[in-house]
Amino acid sequence: MSEKRTEISELGEFGLIDHLNSTVIIKNPGTLKGIGDDAAVIEAGDHVKVVTTDLLLEGVHFDLSYAPLTHVGFKAVAVNISDVAAMNAIPKQITVSIALSNRFSVEAVDALYEGINAACEHYGVDLVGGDTTASRGGLVISVTAIGEAQKEQITYRTGAKVNDILCVTGDLGSALVGLQILEREKQVYLANPEMKPDLEKYTVVTGRQLRPDARMDIIHEMRELEIVPTSMMDISDGLASEIFHICKGSGVGATIYEDKLPIDKQTFDTAVELNLDPITCVLNGGEDYELLFTIDQKDFEKLEKHSDIHFIGHITKAEEGKYLVTKSGTAVQLKAQGWKHF
Repeated sequence: MSEKRTEISELGEFGLIDHLNSTVIIKNPGTLKGIGDDAAVIEAGDHVKVVTTDLLLEGVHFDLSYAPLTHVGFKAVAVNISDVAAMNAIPKQITVSIALSNRFSVEAVDALYEGINAACEHYGVDLVGGDTTASRGGLVISVTAIGEAQKEQITYRTGAKVNDILCVTGDLGSALVGLQILEREKQVYLANPEMKPDLEKYTVVTGRQLRPDARMDIIHEMRELEIVPTSMMDISDGLASEIFHICKGSGVGATIYEDKLPIDKQTFDTAVELNLDPITCVLNGGEDYELLFTIDQKDFEKLEKHSDIHFIGHITKAEEGKYLVTKSGTAVQLKAQGWKHF
């Protein structure tokens, strides 16, 4: 009898995480939150520490034919800081581990660390360790970020309540559209190396893909306003996918409105040029690293006039489902078609 084989693609990324987590037993009372949120939460005396790790692989997460090593270094840190922000915590330290093949020179490593150090400066974090090893393939970067907060400031995916307001920062869909442009220009170059990449009019979208910026500014502003979101995530796999995570974690439903979804003009125009539906890019485009969060209605007035926070909908009862109300007023069931890792 042949041994049963289950393909990882059958489970998908989050199914695989759930599968692995089902075998994990938490033994230490100081581990307040393990697998299942943007970061783990660990007791640390009168406050808590948050810990998160991300792995970036050449050829999967970045392409060095168009991504400068300096940008790759910055992005590797930013995506981890974004997870710390998503817990409503302040980042303090990072570790960086890299695996390199022999095609990388010392100068190339210097360029990578120029970006890493720039991100440390930008976010006010210390690089405190890591590891280096050889790689038979391309470049691999693993960053762990450590942040801290008071226990009552920590925001999980599980706290959204019926009638809470759904908010997003910035604008969405840009990173996906930027990736399509970079891939298109790469193909043009491969077909004819004499052709110079035409990227000048796409600086917003390509910049969002190559060098995203974690929204720590919003976290600091909410601290000053004494707002603690009821739930929060960063948007790494797409808005719809992250809404599903909050709904699943909090046991709620959600309704969002198409005319409230924020999209940059360049993102919209470029999506149309590429024959992509701009709203699909907003809902399912990953890697924007904006924040999706819910607030209690009493906090609305404090954020009402904020130029970079958008109120896109509200939380409903679980049995009411997850819906997008179109500009014509039709309620369409929301589908999560974010980036698939497997």
